[in-house]
Amino acid sequence: MTYLNAAPQAVYIHIPFCTNKCYYCDFNSVVLKGQPVDAYLEALEREMELTVTKLPPETIKTIFVGGGTPTTLLPEQMRKFLKLVRTYFPNQSSDIEFSMEANPGTTDEAKLAVMKEGGVNRLSFGVQSFNNELLERIGRIHHTDDVYRSIENARKVGFDNISIDLMFGLPKQTLDMMDATLDAALKLDLKHYSIYSLKVEENTLFYKLFNKNQLPLPDEEEELQMYLLIMRRLQEAGYEQYEISNFAKPGYSSKHNITYWKNEPYYGIGAGAHGYANHMRHVNIKGVNPYIEGTKAGLPLLEQHEVSKQEAMEDFMMVGLRMLCGVKNADFRAQFDLSITDVFGPIVDKLVTQELLIYEDDVYRLSDKGLLFGNDVFGSFLS
Repeated sequence: MTYLNAAPQAVYIHIPFCTNKCYYCDFNSVVLKGQPVDAYLEALEREMELTVTKLPPETIKTIFVGGGTPTTLLPEQMRKFLKLVRTYFPNQSSDIEFSMEANPGTTDEAKLAVMKEGGVNRLSFGVQSFNNELLERIGRIHHTDDVYRSIENARKVGFDNISIDLMFGLPKQTLDMMDATLDAALKLDLKHYSIYSLKVEENTLFYKLFNKNQLPLPDEEEELQMYLLIMRRLQEAGYEQYEISNFAKPGYSSKHNITYWKNEPYYGIGAGAHGYANHMRHVNIKGVNPYIEGTKAGLPLLEQHEVSKQEAMEDFMMVGLRMLCGVKNADFRAQFDLSITDVFGPIVDKLVTQELLIYEDDVYRLSDKGLLFGNDVFGSFLS
């Protein structure tokens, strides 16, 4: 993959519908009730057709359907949607990773069977916690029983590659609560865990409460202890931490997310979706109805901009260093015909001196200390 035009081998598709809006969520999502779901699927088809006409796909290696909650689609809508994906992205590799996000409680056996039949082979459940009080406190409408039932149903219809999302640093969450959640999560013996710290984002209920001093978050030290606990527990259980927030059994890292972290191109389809191809980044129109109307006039772009070589090199470092394997000089040179030190020599030297980066075998990677101060490291590469 060089800094030349290349057809993406990854596809992201956005389904913006949710059963409710969680208190921390700033994703492009809307409550399902009263939404024109069928018209949205027709709009997705129009965008897919325009997209692949403009930039024909070659072999697709990963597909990720996110949201929102894609599993709010009814079985028949899901069947129709997955047929669209096969129609417009037909050339899929034999070992394709086809992921779909799901919420516990929105997947019964019938719907899961449709998903499996339609090509989905990896599920990512938004669990967040195994503490029902905490779930209620952050606006989730599922309970832990829903998690167990959903995973049992998924396994029953043949899904083996299952991931769950968990969160830490939640209001009134303690280290003991985090430990208990990890106990429950690890007992499920899944292939993959994504564990994120709470970020208080604008345009969320939590942001309003935070500004009124009504959001009782753990202090920085307690949040740090939670992260250290997470890393220790997952490592002891045999999971490799391959990215700051992601842990997998050998061979089960998220191939799709690695596309982002390697700064490789990908198609972005759907309301508010981001895409990156041919040195261009784009964001689609975000609202459901404006997006639907937008697809009737052409590609539903909200904005797009050309990525300069300098920006691409900065992005390469910032996202690549999220992976614990680090960034290779050889990969950087293959993309940009320059070495990392040619472009960022003083920056990486300083980070190595500060013991935030380790340099060995022509690879730069986060140190244990750098892992805890990742944002400081990534920000160093912004011009």
